[in-house]
Amino acid sequence: MKSRVKAFVIDDLSITLIVIIILWDRISASNGDLITTMIIMNEAFFQIVILKFVYQSFFIWYYGATIGKLIAKIRVIDFDDYGKVSLFNSCIRSAGRILSEAVFYIGFIFAYFSDAKQTFHDRFAKTLVINV
Repeated sequence: MKSRVKAFVIDDLSITLIVIIILWDRISASNGDLITTMIIMNEAFFQIVILKFVYQSFFIWYYGATIGKLIAKIRVIDFDDYGKVSLFNSCIRSAGRILSEAVFYIGFIFAYFSDAKQTFHDRFAKTLVINV
């Protein structure tokens, strides 16, 4: 579980860095005003969700792991055949992960009550996270 938390933090920091780079002109123009910065981030909400979806989907499908998972030395595999995750299942997993985050991270708690340590989005997409 420590590896998964480590991967989660690295991935969220990566997404945050990308968002800051994309929105830097607007954020820097706010002159450090926290409320203005929060408004800018809220206005970009859907773009951030799409970025998270694409990031998770692509990396899980193409590499079997996001940047955070690669650093934490864990991988996502198909639950049925222990092979590479299909693009379709990767997209389902990514959508489920966003849903898990949106509902107070409850979907992540599923891992603590599962023998295979599967989160909601892992169960939903029929995937499994393993140590490499």
